Amino acid sequence: MMPNYPSNINRLQFGVIRPELENLHQRTKPRQVDLYDVFCAILYILRNGSQWRALPHDFPKWQTVYTYFRLWSQQSAPTEPSLLDQVLNKLSFTLRSQQDRSALTSFIIMTAQSVKNTATAENKGYDAGKKISGIKRHLAVDINGFPQAIHITRANVSDRDGASAMITLHANDLRYVCNVLVDGGYSGVNFKLDVMSDLQATVQVAKRNELHKFEVLPQRWLVERSFSWVEKCRRLWKNCERQLHTSATVMTLAFMSVLLRRF
Repeated sequence: MMPNYPSNINRLQFGVIRPELENLHQRTKPRQVDLYDVFCAILYILRNGSQWRALPHDFPKWQTVYTYFRLWSQQSAPTEPSLLDQVLNKLSFTLRSQQDRSALTSFIIMTAQSVKNTATAENKGYDAGKKISGIKRHLAVDINGFPQAIHITRANVSDRDGASAMITLHANDLRYVCNVLVDGGYSGVNFKLDVMSDLQATVQVAKRNELHKFEVLPQRWLVERSFSWVEKCRRLWKNCERQLHTSATVMTLAFMSVLLRRF
């Protein structure tokens, strides 16, 4: 029997996403491993930041776990969501519905986070503003802090350009958005035009210098709290992934772990 690691979710929580994970491919023979054990193994890697080959022997073989990870994160096309992306959207929709909110939000808060690379990561750029060589994580959340869009770029991509690309890729999921809240780094006519073109939404810029003193920006702190949720995963303290798509998948899994614990 597998030990109850702190990174594990319980079987009732896993039952929320089990149908999607099981129905990815039709099988003609019994499954050799329990998908619950596989998913908990992936969460162990994510939470503890260990290598795939260092997976404890309590879990299925690391090769099996990694195969499922790659299978669940595959995209049929660059603009199509992976299975894990679809599951994360389902979790967000379900939790919003439990609060008597519409499944699709009309208000999002956006920001970006530059992260240093490790030696194994291949994609990198240099963020001259924060003096970080690595990648940049672009995130849009709703009023609850639940993720609505995730996009990963090299760190040399500006916040505005990365956010515009994220909006274009996730325009269908954000189609009901009417208002976008950002900080001063997103100021500019071009970004507002991109948001209006893709979402027919308005941009609200919260500038700290207008407060004339240091204060937590109203509602802007929600997106920073969302980053703090996933930063409990050591795998996200730095970027360890070779590909940008894998970096986005790791972010998706981290948010899945957060949202599943609310069921």
